[in-house]
Amino acid sequence: MFAALLGITGAFVYGSSDFLGGLASKRISPLIVTATSAAAGLVILLLLFPVLGGAWSWSAVIWGGLSGISGAIALSLLYACLAIGPMSILSPTTAIMSAVVPMTFGLATGTTFGLVGYLGLGVALVAVVLVGFVPEKGAVRPSAKGLIMAIVSGALIGLFLILINQTPTDSGIVPLLFNRGVNAVLLFSAVGVVALSSRRKRARAQLHPAAPLGSEVDARANAKANLRTALLLALGCGVLDAVANVLLLTGIHIGDLAVMSVLTAMYPAGTIILAAIVLRERIAPVQIGGLVLALVAAGMLAVA
Repeated sequence: MFAALLGITGAFVYGSSDFLGGLASKRISPLIVTATSAAAGLVILLLLFPVLGGAWSWSAVIWGGLSGISGAIALSLLYACLAIGPMSILSPTTAIMSAVVPMTFGLATGTTFGLVGYLGLGVALVAVVLVGFVPEKGAVRPSAKGLIMAIVSGALIGLFLILINQTPTDSGIVPLLFNRGVNAVLLFSAVGVVALSSRRKRARAQLHPAAPLGSEVDARANAKANLRTALLLALGCGVLDAVANVLLLTGIHIGDLAVMSVLTAMYPAGTIILAAIVLRERIAPVQIGGLVLALVAAGMLAVA
């Protein structure tokens, strides 16, 4: 029961984090957003470590680091596709894959449930599909590019769940420290490469510079304001993501991978609700039905 509560709570926190990451990625590169988020998350985890603790081991370090590689790519693709939009469709699409991949792995490696448990898993997957795919006339449709990015991102999130599940139960948040550390190193390295390439292009373009016009000065001022807003959003995204990861890892250690992966896949609920409130994105009736089924599934899995 407690693990199920951690899973559903973590899902809403993940959804809120993704919403902030998607908003930030509309203003600056998703790569910068993900790197900033990873750094912020690492700081939060370091602050939490004296309180939450955990045993150090090579297993915790290695699996945590590997999950960081998968997570870095997954989140970069996720925030990029959320920036393309619509959030209320692409976020649930990632959730389908993020649930199916680890759930399949868990069932294939010996996880078993009673009748209520299997029914709960089925209801949960139906709920995610209903939330993600809107067949109604006039509903907003995602682009092919956004949909492909969402599918790949979801599969890599599922891989992250499988890898983090391999960590020892007494490792606490140690794996998350290395997860976020690897995230930050990889992503800031990528940001550096992109920035260097962009700088060279600008240098070639400025061989024959023209005097800046008033509109260009205004554009630069707006760009700086956008950057500040985006970085604040990315920092908030990183804080929420770190909290959600702690809830997830705790739930996995005391519960089951298949159950936690499906419960965590409910994270689009947080994204959808915030997108409807802040961005005025339409929530179709079938999506509302999916959200209701998600709560029902969570209850069934908690009982199971």
